[in-house]
Amino acid sequence: MVPERVSLITIGAFNLPKLRTFYQELGWEENDISSDHYAAFKTAGVILSIFPIEELAKDAGVQINHDKDTFKGITLAINVDKREQVDATIEEIRRVGGNILREPSDAFWGGRTAYFADPENNLWEVAWNPASVFDERGAMLSF
Repeated sequence: MVPERVSLITIGAFNLPKLRTFYQELGWEENDISSDHYAAFKTAGVILSIFPIEELAKDAGVQINHDKDTFKGITLAINVDKREQVDATIEEIRRVGGNILREPSDAFWGGRTAYFADPENNLWEVAWNPASVFDERGAMLSF
């Protein structure tokens, strides 16, 4: 059986220092192993790491799509505790230079949502779902 967990998400970076700075400016705490060649940020549920895309592709044995503006077919999410936190979070992301793709709006499913892209077009959703349940660390348990 494959364990039902996501423990680490790695984003392949074209410009690691620039991408690392963006996440630092969000106020995210880095793990002690972070350096100019690898960055790891502590989050409520998983570790978010940033690694040079060339090295990541070599490690996985795949080719790189050098068009960083192409949608990669994946989004990451920051789920918040309160409706108003969606708007406040998007304003902070805007302040540090995130590209707001969709302004905060009420969702058809009863929550509130918005989207942004980091400097390398990795897509993130900021969402509030009234049915979400979080543990004491802030990790989402259900929605």
